Amino acid sequence: MKALCVFSGGLDSILAAELIKAQGIDVLAIFFETPFFKAINARKSADFMGLPFKIVDIAKPHLNIVKTPPHGYGRNMNPCIDCHALMFRVAGEMLAEEGADFVITGEVLGQRPMSQNKYALDLVAAKSNIPGLLLRPLSARLLQATIPEEKGWINMSHLMDFQGRTRKPQMALAERFGIKEYPPPAGGCLLTEKAFSRRLQDLFDHQKIYGINEIELLKYGRHFRLGCNSKVIVGRNKTENQALLNLKDDRGCNLQTISEPGPVVLVYGDVSATVIEIAASLTAAYSDIKTGDTTFIKVVKNKQKYSLSTLAVGKEKFRDYMI
Repeated sequence: MKALCVFSGGLDSILAAELIKAQGIDVLAIFFETPFFKAINARKSADFMGLPFKIVDIAKPHLNIVKTPPHGYGRNMNPCIDCHALMFRVAGEMLAEEGADFVITGEVLGQRPMSQNKYALDLVAAKSNIPGLLLRPLSARLLQATIPEEKGWINMSHLMDFQGRTRKPQMALAERFGIKEYPPPAGGCLLTEKAFSRRLQDLFDHQKIYGINEIELLKYGRHFRLGCNSKVIVGRNKTENQALLNLKDDRGCNLQTISEPGPVVLVYGDVSATVIEIAASLTAAYSDIKTGDTTFIKVVKNKQKYSLSTLAVGKEKFRDYMI
């Protein structure tokens, strides 16, 4: 007997896997990766548990859901109901190829008011196309019995009746299993973050065509909208500066200070002379150049390099442009 665990690497999915493993059932941890959540922490948790681990890229279908979620967003741009349904549907499609019998998840009834209430859990199960094979071990005793329970594949008395937002039952169960270290209860999904969601919505509003690279850029720097067709990204530190340089391409231009430490700045969309002048001023404003001083900014555009003189002004001048 084998189960596929839709695995985030958080405490709930760790415990769900442990409950099924304890019944002598093989568990394969599946992490569904998109630009908005990565597998680093999940892999660490799986390695710590000795769980076989597999990453499945669902970026393209997930992005379509994020743009137009049939069941709407959560507090920000997180389409949790449709996201979960997609992951469970793909997991169900993997059962035969992985030689597995059912799917498990660490969802807890009532833990998240909008996406883990009874109605939402039932809806997700129905949309997954495997409702009878989708088992939630942490709340199974409070939910409708699934095929693994009805057919005796697992012992229902060894499953849990957790509900609500408290973490105390999970922490007690972790102690029982001897689990001393686990990630804090944060989802790790960028779509739940207000600032990132605002940038993503701006991207959807202003670009009809975009790729993974444009979404990756949303993770770094300060973002400024200089009109419908122009966006400027200003690095905040050495790490972000390097990330922006790694992600830049030939479609826009990039700017850097010459005489003083400062940010890497990328410009996308309209890179007219006026836009580049504003971007140069932004570059100076977020550098170590003193306000009121004149300096030169290096500009790289279409593989051509030149310098531009600009006056360093206060950052407050650009506050209304910030996304």
